[in-house]
Amino acid sequence: MASVAVIPSRWGSTRFPGKPLIKLQGRELLARVIDGARTSRRVSRLIVATDDDRIAELARREGVAVAMTASELATGTDRIWAAIQNDVDVAVDDIVVNVQGDEPLILGETLDALIAAFDHRPELSMATLGRRLDVSLEADRRALTAATTAKILVNVKGEAIYFSRFPLPFSRQAPELANGEHRRGVYKHVGIYAYRRRFLQEFCAAPPCFMEQFEGLEQLRALWLGARIQVIETTQESWGVDTPQDVEKIEALLNARTPLGTR
Repeated sequence: MASVAVIPSRWGSTRFPGKPLIKLQGRELLARVIDGARTSRRVSRLIVATDDDRIAELARREGVAVAMTASELATGTDRIWAAIQNDVDVAVDDIVVNVQGDEPLILGETLDALIAAFDHRPELSMATLGRRLDVSLEADRRALTAATTAKILVNVKGEAIYFSRFPLPFSRQAPELANGEHRRGVYKHVGIYAYRRRFLQEFCAAPPCFMEQFEGLEQLRALWLGARIQVIETTQESWGVDTPQDVEKIEALLNARTPLGTR
């Protein structure tokens, strides 16, 4: 079982066009993502999937393979599948890791933890990250109720039961919100994924399901298809560059060397 990491990177971001080439402390965002992915011990190949020649030029300058993909692809997941679907070096049971192209603090140990979830588990379709919510903390109580934050409910095996923008699980007794006991299996989703190649093909071939359309969360399509998704616990947040205003925040984190890691 080999592992390939694919970085989907497009020029036409609605909120921040051209962001893969913006510089963070003098080095391009995409180059920093590549730096982090290269510290993985288990990723055997690294590919940048893009629709833009300027991004491709940077990736090649960094010594990374490039797959040119169509601009009209709907999601990063679709771009990843387009990049590897005809790659004869990616076997049916190989692991494909989605390395977010706007996560400059990503570390190889995070990717390795996702890949390790598949060891000796042929039934596993996907793995992703989650940070356990502590409802004794005000910030986590806000995250639990915020529609902008995706939450994961997991079972005793640490596998995803459901993803939602609503609080999970629903409680009929409001005072229980302050009691962490019944929230023990609830995580804030950190959206980095690894897929078994054969499931990635099935996922991208399937149309969006009704849950996905209602919640606006594509990972619900995987659950609808019957996928088993292992949730790897992380202690860190996802630190992505979504808008120009995020640059200063990320540079401060780079100064402090705060990684996106797992435990």
